[in-house]
Amino acid sequence: MFFGKSKQGRESVVAADDAQEFADRAPELVDAAAGISWYTEPGNPVDVAVVALCLLRRAAGGDRASIEGGDAAVREVLAVVEPESLVWLVSRLISYMDENGFPELVEPWIAREVGPQ
Repeated sequence: MFFGKSKQGRESVVAADDAQEFADRAPELVDAAAGISWYTEPGNPVDVAVVALCLLRRAAGGDRASIEGGDAAVREVLAVVEPESLVWLVSRLISYMDENGFPELVEPWIAREVGPQ
């Protein structure tokens, strides 16, 4: 299940079931994405792994009734992936944040912290 679409025959999406499904699949998806470029093709394995982690965060946050619960679920999954896979994934996330203007967004608040000293 991706993007909140329930399985055939399911009357409602249950957050706990969804969270468990994503938690079970995400480590394998993250490991499968290691070393694969994210620039050449949309929907590549890196994108799939990131989407799975985002949806895990949403589902677990609902199941645990807190945003922090979703974040914790993602950390639990990332704790079991191969270290090289984690480094690759984090580099993708930094690229995405940079390409989508995150540094400029937070610049007014942190310029003094990371700028030239």
